[in-house]
Amino acid sequence: GSPRMKSMLYLPFNDPAAALKIVEDFGDSEGVIGFMVTSVRHRPVHHNDYMKIYSAIEERGLPIGFHSGFNWDDPMFRTCNRFLAVHALGFTWYNVVHCTNWVLNGMNERFPDMPVIWIESGISWIPFLMQRLDTQYRMRSSECPMLKKLPSDYMRDMYYTSPPIEATGDEAGMEALEHIFKRIDAPNRLMWASGFPQWNFDTPSALWDLPFLDDATRRGILG
Repeated sequence: GSPRMKSMLYLPFNDPAAALKIVEDFGDSEGVIGFMVTSVRHRPVHHNDYMKIYSAIEERGLPIGFHSGFNWDDPMFRTCNRFLAVHALGFTWYNVVHCTNWVLNGMNERFPDMPVIWIESGISWIPFLMQRLDTQYRMRSSECPMLKKLPSDYMRDMYYTSPPIEATGDEAGMEALEHIFKRIDAPNRLMWASGFPQWNFDTPSALWDLPFLDDATRRGILG
């Protein structure tokens, strides 16, 4: 009942018609600030069945978020014999695949006014994917006729949540983290999220104590 409580409503993406109905029924409701999709799925995010959903979200001026996870039943992850491995790779992998398909299929061009958020994948994968896709795109740009700029530029148009901030505690790790913040335009594109009460949650100090940030950047990301 508190007006301070806001929600991104979960969309049942396996049923596009039902997902569209949720957007139409609740997209203008008080307290609804966007919609969220779980990323552990094998249907491409650029599938034509989803276009009406994206259009409906964009018309309402709301964002869509892709919240990653892990799946030990995925054939590739069955090769892992440690939860640590499945968790470390899974939370990144599904958003890597969907973000790649989103960018290369020109979804940013098709829905330029719909903010896109990639949630709970950490941030270390973002510069890797930027560099990898830019390299491939320069050699095979004909496969992506809708793109008007480099994949990395489209990725810098989107948003990312912080947990977990991959700070290893050593000097080299801190330098790498500072580079990541620069590559992703963190002051304008990174949003702090706690992840509480999960075992790997971040307190605000995980970001506030980073020595290479000024107070304005800290407040911007945490806010």
